[in-house]
Amino acid sequence: MNPVARLVTSSRSPLLQVVKTAVAVVSAVLLCAAILRGPFPTFAAIAALLVVQPSINQSFVKGLERSAGVILGVLLATGLHLLLGNGTWVVLLVIVLAITLAWTLRLTPTSATQVGISGMLVLTAGAVSPAYSVDRIIETLIGAAVALIVNALIVPPVLVGPAHVAVVELADAVADAFEHLAVGLTEDWGRDRWTEALVEARTLRQRQARADAAIAAGRESLTMNPRGGRQQAVLAQHAAVVGHLQTLVTRAIGMTRAARDNTAPGLAADPVVGRIATELARIAIDVRALGARTGAASVAGDRSRGGEPDGARPDEGHAPALTAPIPVIRPNSEHWVLIGSLLEDIRRVREELLGTGS
Repeated sequence: MNPVARLVTSSRSPLLQVVKTAVAVVSAVLLCAAILRGPFPTFAAIAALLVVQPSINQSFVKGLERSAGVILGVLLATGLHLLLGNGTWVVLLVIVLAITLAWTLRLTPTSATQVGISGMLVLTAGAVSPAYSVDRIIETLIGAAVALIVNALIVPPVLVGPAHVAVVELADAVADAFEHLAVGLTEDWGRDRWTEALVEARTLRQRQARADAAIAAGRESLTMNPRGGRQQAVLAQHAAVVGHLQTLVTRAIGMTRAARDNTAPGLAADPVVGRIATELARIAIDVRALGARTGAASVAGDRSRGGEPDGARPDEGHAPALTAPIPVIRPNSEHWVLIGSLLEDIRRVREELLGTGS
């Protein structure tokens, strides 16, 4: 791989994020210049650059980490300067001690790096004195505070949309898996074709992981977000749907594996298998409807106006396509293992879709 390619990402940050960072830096520098009336407030500019993050919660955490690292670094550098004076070796000693101190205190990578950088900048940027050091700490606090305020006031990000897209895509993929099961049973697929279907079904785990990550990012974006109140319920509903889909992912993979392991010629001729395929097709319809209702709630914000979505049944407001369980009076002597396995899985899927599963 070309090492230079690692310098470029596949997507850009939103332009609004760039604008907010620029506004935060300019505002922090001008405010520090008006209050402190000293040299260019480098520490404030750096703090503003680092603290503007994709979410307000992340900005708050970055502000704390940045401030803690600066305070420790400035105090360490000032103390050693007063004890040992100037010199290149003093700067090197501060850097080494900063690294050791960060390791000892188990600081986060951001804070740990900032201790050494701040100490080095204090010793090399100008005449060191207690007043100078205090000003640099004040600069950092102002820069972090301004960045946090700017990030909160200028359209704070709400990442419920990506979560909605991930949940709908997961629901569609799960529905596809059940449809493939129905088609495979009616067309009497061989073991090789079932193996391909199993490989495809296992990709549901990746989609589920993406949906979980999108839900987590959505929660992160709503934390400490003044715009997040209306969206909390919608995101909670998305999380509840993902919980149901997680169970269906397991069932779809297990049923596909059972079909691959136990398929035999003549399976499609069994009348019970035809009814199983019909139920699987109905399951796919219900799963797609579940994803569609999730999208409708996300757009309309219905859940934000009342009710706790975590306890809501996924079939609410929708007549399920599933029929009553399939009775089997006399099991097929050749295919009874697969038929029994599929019937039990259908029963559990039915319970999950009706909101009664454990």
